[in-house]
Formats: sequence, structure tokens, C-alpha cells
Amino acid sequence: MSKGLFSTGAAKPAPERLSAKRARRLVGAACTSVLLLGGCTVDVLNTQPAREVAQLAKPPGSVYTGWRVFQDRCAQCHGPVASGGPNGPDLLPRVRDMGPRRFVDTVLTRYDWNLPPDQASGARRSAQIEDILQRKEAALTMPAWQGEPQVQAHIMDLYAYLSARAEGSQGAGRPAP
Repeated sequence: MSKGLFSTGAAKPAPERLSAKRARRLVGAACTSVLLLGGCTVDVLNTQPAREVAQLAKPPGSVYTGWRVFQDRCAQCHGPVASGGPNGPDLLPRVRDMGPRRFVDTVLTRYDWNLPPDQASGARRSAQIEDILQRKEAALTMPAWQGEPQVQAHIMDLYAYLSARAEGSQGAGRPAP
């Protein structure tokens, strides 16, 4: 027998030959491994878009930084967890019903004295102003924060904190930094 390109195809030594049964087992194990590993990879890859969508759905800003600003500037009136205090109402139902644009407008430029937007002017507003002027109700002391640099710089952080509290995704305690 010649060794080279045109060998006669002599049988291979016993250690290099696989039985048909063993070959099927190895192929089956390889296919199972590929399917299992492939399934894991697909699961990991499929969670990424869901995480991205969840992140985009959150309001911009840091809940922790918003909590710090709230504790410094708002908690003395609205309570340490924004659920109302002696001089300010519960903010959670109000924030739940407003988006970021209205929140910024309310906090930075005006205070609407708890009136719905459609009643912010007119007879009801005039009656409320008259009650305040005649001291029938306590004076409203909610400041417009447009001149306050800390609040201005962190208004979206403040919104992130209050909206997280209003939605229930942030508890009453200190958020993680």
C-alpha cells in the first residue's frame, strides 16, 4: 500500500474510529448545547430592548437628586414624603395628573392656588383671591422658584422624584443614589 494522494483507504486504527452509536450521541449533545446556548443568548438579547423602552419611559432626571432638592426646599411645607404638611397640600395626586411641561410651568413661573387649569381664571379665582385678601383663608406662601438656582437647575430631578412617588415606584424612604 502506498501512502500519499491515492491511498487505498486502509482502515484507521481503532482509537480514531467512532462507533455509529457514539457519533450520534456526540452530534445530539452538540446540537442540544447549541440550542441551549442559543436560547440563552436570545433571551439576553431580547431583554435589552425592553430595558431601553423602560428607561425611555422614565422621566428625565435623578430621583435621588430630586429627593435631596425636595428635602431642602419643599419638605417644610409639603411634608418629608410629599403627602402634605401644615402649610402645603399633598403633591402626589397633583403630580400624578400633570406631565413634565406643566410641572415645570407650575413650579418655576406660577402657582395656581390648587385650581384646575380650566378654572385658573374667572369668578372662582377672583373669589379665592378675595378670600385671601380679607384673610378668610391663610395666605398662600408657595413661592415661584424661577429665581432660585438650585431649583431651576434640578427641576427635572424634582419631577423625577415626585412622579416616582406619585406612581408608587419610589417609597417614602430615601432613594438610592
